[in-house]
Amino acid sequence: MKVIHENCDPEFAQDKSLPSNAFIIEYKSEGTSCFDIVSAGKQVEIFDAYWDKYHDDFVTMKQTEGRINPKMWGNEPPKTKKKK
Repeated sequence: MKVIHENCDPEFAQDKSLPSNAFIIEYKSEGTSCFDIVSAGKQVEIFDAYWDKYHDDFVTMKQTEGRINPKMWGNEPPKTKKKK
């Protein structure tokens, strides 16, 4: 599980450059709503981690608008060597 944005604005979930397996999590912390954008291999991994951490303060979990293949997200293309 990888936290992409912690305690962020929920508008970040509209970013189409996020991986397609990213979810926005809403939970309560000290009475205020907080949002995290998280990516993982399986949705249940994210749910289990946040349920264990926040239990009664866990509110919702929704998929983001990400469109990028998770295998390709965050990878830089290999640098090519200049020919002599």
